[in-house]
Amino acid sequence: MKINLQGKNFELTETIKDYILKRVTNLEKLLSTIETRGGEIMVNFEVGKSTKHHKSGIVFHSDCLININGKKFYSSSDKEDLYQTIDEIKENLFNEIKKSKDRRQTLFKRGAASIKKMMKGLSKRNPFTSKY
Repeated sequence: MKINLQGKNFELTETIKDYILKRVTNLEKLLSTIETRGGEIMVNFEVGKSTKHHKSGIVFHSDCLININGKKFYSSSDKEDLYQTIDEIKENLFNEIKKSKDRRQTLFKRGAASIKKMMKGLSKRNPFTSKY
């Protein structure tokens, strides 16, 4: 897993870098099987202030793009606190990746069940062409 961190309009401190890396590596639970199969994961995380002159209100902006074998997952957030933006992005990406993974597994199981019915002779429908 390659992680690129970038700061805009302010300096990234070590505590912020550590916090971001800890949140991104929490996503590794979902991504570990992809890496073991030889997949490539690229994470681009950008954190910054939306303006230089505001001191209160929605000041912090964060973006994250995860590229998993050509499939892209993106999330962004604007909040008053930098750590809240990072946490919100992590939750959004976790849900997106999990939803994609569950969808792929469900479609595989449905296709396998359809082929099994056809092989047993219970269904005349061809699962590849969806015709009877």
